Amino acid sequence: MRVIAGTAGGLQLKVPRTGVRPTMDRVKAAIFSSLGEKVIGARVLDLFAGAGGLGIEAMSRGAASAVFVESNPNAARIVERWADGAAPPAPPPPPRRIRGISEPDDSQPPLV
Repeated sequence: MRVIAGTAGGLQLKVPRTGVRPTMDRVKAAIFSSLGEKVIGARVLDLFAGAGGLGIEAMSRGAASAVFVESNPNAARIVERWADGAAPPAPPPPPRRIRGISEPDDSQPPLV
């Protein structure tokens, strides 16, 4: 199982051998495609988290936070390990507009 997009795109996630059925990449892509920009800054609940694939994907795509709920102790340990140190990096800041040659810099007095 892997994160398919966002700041952690391509990150491989460990999955317990038994007791969970990870969400397929095609299904995750469809879910997040339909949600679009609504994920950015959202608070996410990954109920029946398994290895946390949906919540981790949401965080990678810019969700503000995620709560994972899982009753399988092996799966819960995987999510805890991820949360303890393998969290994806914060999303980059929005791009800044760079002034072009054709745009005057009004903050500086003109050179004579």
